[in-house]
Amino acid sequence: MKQWRGKYRVASARLQHYDYRTNGAYFITICTHQQVRFFGECLDGEMKLSTMGAIVQGFWYEIPKHFAFVSLGEFVVMPNHVHGILILNNTVETLHCNVSTDTPKNEFFSAISPDAGSVSTIVRSYKSICSKHIHLAFPAQNFRWQARFYDHIIRDEPAYEKISNYILHNPASWEDDKFNLP
Repeated sequence: MKQWRGKYRVASARLQHYDYRTNGAYFITICTHQQVRFFGECLDGEMKLSTMGAIVQGFWYEIPKHFAFVSLGEFVVMPNHVHGILILNNTVETLHCNVSTDTPKNEFFSAISPDAGSVSTIVRSYKSICSKHIHLAFPAQNFRWQARFYDHIIRDEPAYEKISNYILHNPASWEDDKFNLP
């Protein structure tokens, strides 16, 4: 395991050698730090959002305004996590500068930073704006996201339908959900 500034870096959980800027559908799960239930509660199979839950829901729906090549599939806010489908459809090639300004330090950060327009960049922006607004509204709550997120590349229509149904029915099955920890 590699170290940087005396700390170990955990290897990426993303699929190796896959370009996460590739057009397609991606199932995303983002959890709160230590699975704290900031976003509301499930009552009688329905999610009742807290103000924090409404903030994260609202900013999810804003994603296509900031990433024009993204459309959204199903989405749900749960007490301590969110599930959603991001659909990338980028028809424009990005121009790259041919002048290198890389120094050893910049090369390091380039190697560990997500590519522009990638699923990681979208999720990072989403988590950042949610955190900023939650911290402004609730400075004493110590809100944090889990450091990483889960992704699944949706490969075909049957998988898309199965995942969409899972997301839609997640509040109804909260009692048996693996994220429903005591």
